[in-house]
Amino acid sequence: MARTILRGIPVSAGISIGKAYFVNRQKERRIPRETIPHHLVTVETQRLRNAVEEVRQNFMDARARVPEELKEHGAIIDSHLMICQDPKLVDSAAKNIADRAITAEWALERSIDTIGKAFSAIDDPYIRDRMQDVRVVGDKIMQALIGVPKPADLPSGRRVLMAHDLTPADAIELELSRIMSFATAEGGKTSHTGILARSLQIPAIVGVEDLEDSIRDGDLVIIDALKGLIFIDPSEEELAHYSDRKYQFEDYQKAIVKQCHLPAETVDGYRLDVCANIELAEELVQVKDNGGQGVGLYRTEYAFFNKKKMPDEEMLYEEYTTLAEQLAPGKVILRTLDVGADKLLDEQAMLEEANPALGLRGIRFCLRYQNIFRMQLRAMLRASVHGNVSIMFPMISGLKELRQARFILNSVKSELDAEGLAYNPNIPVGIMIELPSAVMIADTLAREVDFFSIGTNDLIQYSLGIDRTNKHVSYLYQPLHPAIVRSIKYVIDAAHKEGIEASVCGEVASDPYCVPILMGMRVDGISIAPQAIPGIKRIIRQIDMEECIELLGDVLTHATVSRINTKVRKRIFKRFPEELSFFASLIEQDDITEP
Repeated sequence: MARTILRGIPVSAGISIGKAYFVNRQKERRIPRETIPHHLVTVETQRLRNAVEEVRQNFMDARARVPEELKEHGAIIDSHLMICQDPKLVDSAAKNIADRAITAEWALERSIDTIGKAFSAIDDPYIRDRMQDVRVVGDKIMQALIGVPKPADLPSGRRVLMAHDLTPADAIELELSRIMSFATAEGGKTSHTGILARSLQIPAIVGVEDLEDSIRDGDLVIIDALKGLIFIDPSEEELAHYSDRKYQFEDYQKAIVKQCHLPAETVDGYRLDVCANIELAEELVQVKDNGGQGVGLYRTEYAFFNKKKMPDEEMLYEEYTTLAEQLAPGKVILRTLDVGADKLLDEQAMLEEANPALGLRGIRFCLRYQNIFRMQLRAMLRASVHGNVSIMFPMISGLKELRQARFILNSVKSELDAEGLAYNPNIPVGIMIELPSAVMIADTLAREVDFFSIGTNDLIQYSLGIDRTNKHVSYLYQPLHPAIVRSIKYVIDAAHKEGIEASVCGEVASDPYCVPILMGMRVDGISIAPQAIPGIKRIIRQIDMEECIELLGDVLTHATVSRINTKVRKRIFKRFPEELSFFASLIEQDDITEP
């Protein structure tokens, strides 16, 4: 067995074996947490501003040197540049220097920690991972203050890169062709580190605990980015096993990518839409390359998070039009804002709510800040003439919110009519079903919208009352809990009864054990991460609806999670042994022992 095994979050599938090389090892830094004489406050503040200017210039240089393989990440570097230029972070740190008479390093650390505490209370993993962008910029400023040298050139040969974090700007500094894989201490599933790895098509694991303490330069490591494991100094048996697995996975990937543009149709003719969840227009390349039929969830928050000032209608119109034109005739579902995005770096505003996950987010934010909502709706409506565009409202809890949102939408349509601006008057309007209250009245809501999209990530957490990021209760995050299975089925049935479509987005929709159950419910479509599309489409093409309906019926007869999981694992793995050996499923590990 390996001397040490580390665990993290797999964000770009694959396996690699090689020698480790560390860059940006944060634990080696010494942050001077010291007070300073008051007459040096001005000098210390200028040190801070000089460091910010150095980092800003480095980001600009990196932006000018973006290579072809990273061209879609220019927008990410732009976002880091915008955060660097935003006065709020710097002004907050400068205020700490003045008020507390402390070093610039300590002041910056305090400001970032304050912002981080606010973001850590947010339930949505996408929003939490945007805090990582703030930390990236703060870390670069800290390096400039402390005087950390830039990464040296990689040693000879290809290496497994290890880092506290890795950004597109960092990657540009290195020789990309010699990075076989990487692992970082920071990052999450939706962080830009993961997007970077998927673009480079190399295995990657993020959020690895004890990474910096456990690995030295030159250590032989195995990166299992299928399961999220790192083996340090592996045994001969493990090396042999993973060498075989590596070639098996690469052959499997070649096979599924060749078939990814075939329809997602079962052997008995049942077809469903397989679309992608994305946040950047630059990700459209991945959607198309992986056989996505459209975008089932476009997270519009990114444009608001990563601008120096609030984006205007024209900026949003251009962004949405690009999506619509490039995907036509494929559909694009634009989700309206799901966060108070204009307060990204406003610490006080972020901290006003004791529980942001249950506070002013989603449609609640939009109904309160109608000027932002109306601007976004105008841009969406105008873009609708350029392709197959739909609008979706998040976090709907009841009929009143839905009707208020639709009233505003109709008002915006009237404005555009008066101005002579074109739009699709019959643009489909749907809602996210992610709250238990929406599930319970799905039959009523279905009469007033054109489609449902079931957001299983939030639905599971709100229904089961758990935070999946809390390691003490994460074992309770059970996608096949009887309450969740019945809730999803009820929503789909309610939609079909009223003649509208129901799709599922969230991790459940990309889980090979769960997808056949969703198909048994006759779900109309799924929306998943682009890189998951080829494998899921392959499974769909090898199964028939009779099997799926039978499996669902069996699942509905059981009252406990463990019995459902055991039954599903046994049947599905027997059916797809090769495919499932390359997937990390949500239900593979069942930590609950039930009678």
